[in-house]
Amino acid sequence: MNVDISTAPARVETAKRQGEKVAATPAFEWLSRAGFAARAAIYLIIGVLALELAASVGGKTTNQQGALQTLARQPFGKVLLVLVAVGLAGYAGWRLTRAALGHGPEGSDSRLDRIAALGSGVVYAGLCAIAIKVLLGSAGSSAGQTHQAAAGVLGWPAGTWLIGIAGAAFVGIGLYQGYRGLTRDFLEDAKVEQMSPGVKDAYAFLGVFGYLARMLVFGLVGAFLIQTAVDDDSGKAIGLDGALAKVANQSYGHIALGVVAAGLIAFGLYSLADARYRRI
Repeated sequence: MNVDISTAPARVETAKRQGEKVAATPAFEWLSRAGFAARAAIYLIIGVLALELAASVGGKTTNQQGALQTLARQPFGKVLLVLVAVGLAGYAGWRLTRAALGHGPEGSDSRLDRIAALGSGVVYAGLCAIAIKVLLGSAGSSAGQTHQAAAGVLGWPAGTWLIGIAGAAFVGIGLYQGYRGLTRDFLEDAKVEQMSPGVKDAYAFLGVFGYLARMLVFGLVGAFLIQTAVDDDSGKAIGLDGALAKVANQSYGHIALGVVAAGLIAFGLYSLADARYRRI
């Protein structure tokens, strides 16, 4: 079979133009903004449950799948979960589109931003798939899944290296979260010109606090994945829920967990504000 490679650039350009047309539609913007609301719901649930645990009034440490399962158990939970799944699909589509095009109708991205958008798009597409599994009742428990996944990868050829690389990637993501929080560069992605001074100050505070909390939990996940690779022990691998549990088990752990939980709630509220003010 002969393939005319001379037409490949034209096809790529055609696909890019079609992608730009889709990205410019009101429906695409609506779905993208719904995605920020879905992300907000997940972090608010995780943060509130962790805060309740820190205050010894119930609660638990959980991850994104656990948050979706918690949502499904609420009154009208299935309806809410459908809305969240649609939002997660919209957010994933927006991030993957930005990775492919490098820009949207309201903003543009650097090469690093496009790489981050690709990774984020893949992760949130996975979360959307998990939300659908929860709706169908086939997701199972989120407890112990990180250990099981790590054990499976360790059995692969070069599995320890893959775990170590994944750990280093999580540490890098954590450092990037810290960079965004400390430099407040996330303000460049928002329509701050439409905010009153009070709203802008609150938005900036929530963003800084939220990004620093994410830096800690992603950094812990990465550090323990690296330790898993070094020790060849899948029992040391942790996810988001495990990272929060590690915080709780330190000296003054309930205070530390309360601060981190408050930071995750702040990130949820920041995400909710992004549904209104983010440049798409």
